[in-house]
Amino acid sequence: MKIIWSPLAVDRASEIAEYISLDNPTAAKKWINDIFKKVLILKSSPQIGRTVPEINRKEIREVIFGNYRIIYRIERLNISILTIRHTKQILPIDEPMA
Repeated sequence: MKIIWSPLAVDRASEIAEYISLDNPTAAKKWINDIFKKVLILKSSPQIGRTVPEINRKEIREVIFGNYRIIYRIERLNISILTIRHTKQILPIDEPMA
C-alpha cells in the first residue's frame, strides 16, 4: 500500500512542528520523524487504528500519536492521511476528508 498525505495533513503537521520548535527545535524534528514512523506502520497494518467516532465509517480510522489523532482513510491501494488533530479536539463535521 502507498501512503498519501493530504495537503491538510501536511499543513497540520507543519503547524504542530512549528509550534513545538518555538520551545525546542530538536523536539520538533524528533516529533516529525516519529510521526512519519508511526504512519509507516499503516502500510503493513492499516486496520490498526480504530474507527473515528465522529464519522463512524469503517474505512476512516485514527491512530493516536502522543496528544494527536492521525486520521486516515483505507483505500484499495492507498492509505490517505487526511488530517491530524489534538486528542481533545472533536473532528468537525465539515472538516474536509479529501
